[in-house]
Amino acid sequence: MKKSLSLITVAALTVITSYAFGEDFEVTMLNQGADGVMVFEPSVLKISVGDTVTFKPTNPGHNSASIAGMIPTGAESWDGGMSQEVKVTFTEEGTYVYQCTPHLMMAMVGVIAVGDASVNLSQVKDAASEKKPEFMMSAERLDEYLEGI
Repeated sequence: MKKSLSLITVAALTVITSYAFGEDFEVTMLNQGADGVMVFEPSVLKISVGDTVTFKPTNPGHNSASIAGMIPTGAESWDGGMSQEVKVTFTEEGTYVYQCTPHLMMAMVGVIAVGDASVNLSQVKDAASEKKPEFMMSAERLDEYLEGI
């Protein structure tokens, strides 16, 4: 009985610890990647609440910034510096869309689905259709990413 209780305690602590600290993921900022020019890789990332994403400026001249109206209500926005690594811990479920500010016109955007991505997906899709005219290149990129959620 004592051994069973110890195993249950260890298992419970493992689950709590992994949730409390979450996993770490990496997104690179690239001039050229699998989806074309001026991209984040991976372009769509599915993670859990409590996970952290590190945005790495693999090529200089990029940043990562959340897009107003395209993150869940109550979520913290972020705006990383140019050619600076930025770490973001996601504490709210939903769909997050982010950009490279100087390359937004080239549709340098990415999507992170945290937990239940449907929480704000319809609002994000509406906001994406309003953002689309700002893209001079790859105008369908964001729509394609959102369809994959």
